[in-house]
Amino acid sequence: MANIKKPTFAHLVFLTIILVMAGACVPITQLRYFNDMEELDEPVVNPRTQKLIMPFDRLYIRVLSIDLQTSQIFNSTEEMRSLGYGVSSGLLGYLVDEEGNINFPFVGKINVASMTTSAAAEKIQAALSDYVANTSIIVKFVDNQVTVMGEVVRQGLYPFSQDKLNIYEALSLGGGITRYGDRKNVVLIRNVDGKIMHYRLNLADSKISNKSYYYVLSNDVIIVEPLRAVSNSYSNITYTTILSSISTAIAVLLFAGLRF
Repeated sequence: MANIKKPTFAHLVFLTIILVMAGACVPITQLRYFNDMEELDEPVVNPRTQKLIMPFDRLYIRVLSIDLQTSQIFNSTEEMRSLGYGVSSGLLGYLVDEEGNINFPFVGKINVASMTTSAAAEKIQAALSDYVANTSIIVKFVDNQVTVMGEVVRQGLYPFSQDKLNIYEALSLGGGITRYGDRKNVVLIRNVDGKIMHYRLNLADSKISNKSYYYVLSNDVIIVEPLRAVSNSYSNITYTTILSSISTAIAVLLFAGLRF
């Protein structure tokens, strides 16, 4: 019978390193965004309703008038600066206070809380009609921002101007999820009627597009949690380093002619 060599200590160390490295590997299904595309029978309908104006929102308000002087009074950037109104990205920003009011020139306080932008435009136009006739009002949200944290390429606070910004577009502002991010474990923090709500999102689920949190709201916070396998691998880095050092030392000793 052929002689079977017993495994040396060097062999055992090498095998241990291979097992540790294999344990740190991440399945491809955890790196993909969608693994269930074939389960979608028809397009998903999104229930997103128009955002309502809330305290501390900032509104872009433009007064349209055939009278040039009226347009200059209400739409002049320098004029708004002298009146103390915020200006962001070239747009005139009217801050909604804690009671839901804006302080509009000549008119004074106008409550726009819990209104859509179109309803607020109608209310402002009605209030302004006592002073100026034949005007049209445009109201939009400005200074929208979302915080992106965790396992993304660039963490930070990002502004956006879209009326509808979905969760994937928000993550792309931060460069997207890193290879260590868990697409099935994304936390969304949102202020709803004065209450801090936490939602756990599965971005690998194709049906997420019909959820109310599919679209991001201003001041939302998105946190991408790390993959559990990768998180565990962090604690294995020290062990891997030690084992690598041992194997290197063994290789040197074997080269020198020593045996274990």
